[in-house]
Amino acid sequence: MYVLLYTILAGLAILPLFLYLRNPYFTQDLRYTVTCVLLWLRINRIKRSKPFYSMLDCFLDKVKKHPNKQFIVFEKSSYTYRDVDKQSNKLARALSQHASVKEGDTVALFMGNEPMYVFIWLALAKLGCRAALLNYNIRSKSLLHCFTCCGTNVLLAASELRGAVEEVLPTLREQSVSVFVLGEEEEEKCVTEGVNTLSSSRIQQASDQPLDPQLRSKVTLKSPALYIYTSGTTGLPKAAVITHERLYMASSMQAISGVVSDDVIYIYLPLYHTAGFIMGLTGAIERGSTVVLRRKFSASNFWDDCRKHKVTVIQYIGEIMRYLCNSPKKDNDRHHKVRLALGNGLRADTWSEFLQRFGDIRVCECYGATEGNVGFINYVGKVGAIGKEHFLHKANFSYVLIQYDTEREEPVKDSRGFCIKVPKGETGLLVAKITAQAPFSGYANNQQQTDRKKLRDVFVKGDLYFNSGDLLRIDHEGFVYFMDRIGDTFRWKGENVATTEVTEHLIMVECIEEANVYGVKVPGHEGRVGMAAIKLKDDMEFDSKATLEHVKTSLPSYARPRFIRIQNSLAVTGTFKQIKVKLVEEGFNPSMMQDRLYYLEDSKGYIPMTQEMFHSISDGKIHL
Repeated sequence: MYVLLYTILAGLAILPLFLYLRNPYFTQDLRYTVTCVLLWLRINRIKRSKPFYSMLDCFLDKVKKHPNKQFIVFEKSSYTYRDVDKQSNKLARALSQHASVKEGDTVALFMGNEPMYVFIWLALAKLGCRAALLNYNIRSKSLLHCFTCCGTNVLLAASELRGAVEEVLPTLREQSVSVFVLGEEEEEKCVTEGVNTLSSSRIQQASDQPLDPQLRSKVTLKSPALYIYTSGTTGLPKAAVITHERLYMASSMQAISGVVSDDVIYIYLPLYHTAGFIMGLTGAIERGSTVVLRRKFSASNFWDDCRKHKVTVIQYIGEIMRYLCNSPKKDNDRHHKVRLALGNGLRADTWSEFLQRFGDIRVCECYGATEGNVGFINYVGKVGAIGKEHFLHKANFSYVLIQYDTEREEPVKDSRGFCIKVPKGETGLLVAKITAQAPFSGYANNQQQTDRKKLRDVFVKGDLYFNSGDLLRIDHEGFVYFMDRIGDTFRWKGENVATTEVTEHLIMVECIEEANVYGVKVPGHEGRVGMAAIKLKDDMEFDSKATLEHVKTSLPSYARPRFIRIQNSLAVTGTFKQIKVKLVEEGFNPSMMQDRLYYLEDSKGYIPMTQEMFHSISDGKIHL
């Protein structure tokens, strides 16, 4: 009897070691499993609730739970959950009375990061309206495109953006759009015809009492809550439809990452984007935490802000982390309370450098698209990975990597006309099955672009998949790695060239601070040849010899950039994603640019590019 008992106890004692040896990530996997199960139960309970439970209802519950808790800290002001609730009540009544906003309307927000942005969104939600979140950097044609593609009835703009609004005012008036600019009383006296001023006094005169829920009685789980625009790195932005269901589910990213109510999250990313609004703001509402809001990112003020406000969670996207690593080192770099960094687009080299310099911060790298129906999260924290496969995730989202022909720009098909899965460890195009559990809502009033993101008859006749447009790789441990965008990967000399890989090698050259790699067409040649736009480090010149030596030792001949263009700064979107379209259009023609241009001559290395050399390459006298 005792022998059996001791045997059982011994077995239980060594069980954790056995599980660890079989799976070194057992503890993280188990913790993630528990989190996902609890989240799944909560979301399903919300889906079944009558009337449905929205992100607004979640906010109102937090107001009841801790009314006096700080919700938004902005510059020298601070607002509790109750303050924000009352301000949004005032705004809802002011919008209803002065702008005739009602349930079902779509209202465009054209403003930067400030508490008023949050007040207005909550006010619109209380009126049963949809909010179109416009990028405050866009102008003219792009602004009109974004405004009209989602059938907007009303435009609300910040006073500093009045000029941009007046540029497109004739078209807005033709479309019978009501235009309101937020301002002070004195601004009402100098109003442009067709532009109304919604003054602070009008807002403050309105009642701050709760609004009747019947005002939003027709809103359902599947109703659009937001229109968020894609970055426009490959053309005009598209308005992704974010339903109330999608909004709530996407807002759970903070919960999955381990954010709790006591955390203080630092949001400087633009609220018009998914990262700032959903992963940041509404994620904080779901957690009931405090938001430190900043107008724009500032590398020089970043850590001072974190120390001042006792920030525990930071967000990042694109090149942000590298900007921080490139900032001058200080003795107090590790003196802060930040424990978690949540975001996407972090390169492996920057990841390691960030941790080494700024301390033991858990980095939670995520992957997903605004309009997509699948995402990943690197809950383990393995450097370089954008996520890790998990059996629960695979059970709920049917995704797969398929073979993709970058030259023909289409999936590879077998003899039966179906797509081919790639084996573990190989790169493939991520596609995800469109189901009731994983829907794809598409783009507002743009059926053509919506259909382009769909793949039909992928594995069987009649099936339907979302085309992510991203090339990923999944290793044998289940870690997911981003390789490239299908539009960015190009083919040269019969080989695929991944721009991300080339970029990572270029920025290792001592003189190069940033690099944007792309492929350009060359007359008489198949495919596209590699080219890189680079930004040099301060007080450094282009070292052609060191650059040549590095690319020769680290990259195969077909992947080495044949042209290097030196710029003072590299163009990025509002969310720090590099823009390639204009660079590709300008190609390697010196007459198309003012920047210095270098050509990789096989025997001489990188030499200054001339107009004569351009004509010789174009005429086929110089063969690449």
